[in-house]
Amino acid sequence: MTTWQGWQRFATTEPPAPPQPGEAPHSRDERLAYHSAFVTIRTPAISQLATQVRTLMVLGRHQQTTARPSLIVTGPAAAGKTTALLNVGRTCHLAHTRKNPASPGSSHSTAPVAYVLVPPGATAKTLITEFARYLGIPTTTRMTQTQITDAVCHTYTQAGVQLVLIDEIHRLNPRTTTGAQAADLLKDLTERLPATFVYAGINVTDTPLFSGTRGAQLAGRATLITCGPLPARHGTRQPFRDVITDIENALDLHHHKPGTLPRHAPYLHHRTAGRIGSLTRLIRQAAITAIHDGTERITKAALDAVQLDHLAETHHRPTRSR
Repeated sequence: MTTWQGWQRFATTEPPAPPQPGEAPHSRDERLAYHSAFVTIRTPAISQLATQVRTLMVLGRHQQTTARPSLIVTGPAAAGKTTALLNVGRTCHLAHTRKNPASPGSSHSTAPVAYVLVPPGATAKTLITEFARYLGIPTTTRMTQTQITDAVCHTYTQAGVQLVLIDEIHRLNPRTTTGAQAADLLKDLTERLPATFVYAGINVTDTPLFSGTRGAQLAGRATLITCGPLPARHGTRQPFRDVITDIENALDLHHHKPGTLPRHAPYLHHRTAGRIGSLTRLIRQAAITAIHDGTERITKAALDAVQLDHLAETHHRPTRSR
């Protein structure tokens, strides 16, 4: 998805849909593929991000003298940051194409959304090259950073990019010379491109990104959205149980009894530490196993048999060993 062609395929491909009452049963292979791709569960972070992005895009639409306000999605690993980022990007892409359909016979289309990954050990030149690669802007090793930046700003403006999503922002370290130059490049792009910037990274507030003069500038322009583990309870609500219910309702298993997984919410919360990524992986793996072994249902024993990511297993290990 770090090229326009790949992003366009992602944004325009119909996402997986849960089984509907009355429709013909899906084959075994179809159901395995479905649980592999699975649906996007709308978490509170996704809802909050969608609202903020929509508001800031309107707020900055006619702002020309200074950089437009931006957003930073932060949180621990496996908390659903990238999922939230991609979901909002797809929504923006589809909304734009519905309002601005391509002319019949036209081979040119606008590119409302750009998705860029910060490369490891990013320098200003390697970072701007990633921006260029997304829209297929030709670059050579002889080109200077300034030349590539000018080409990117011109092409992005001509292509109508309105939303720039930058993932893995925690890889930038403004305390180093190269990291400071890369951070300055992003600041330059926010002032030259008529687009809203949304960043995502692991525990961004704990990194050097928010330190020093550059960090103060970023903090003064960006709204922070925390995409953390879901609590078991929030006042009278049980957000984690609600997400489990949504996941269970999306399963395509022949003999699974509705309500089974929400009853195990305390166990699932402890097992995954409330991380959405770990939770969906756990349930999807259990569903795939249930299809393979023919049981077609998920039990607590089946969940306990799944070996999760190391982060979740490390968190859960003391209880399991007891």
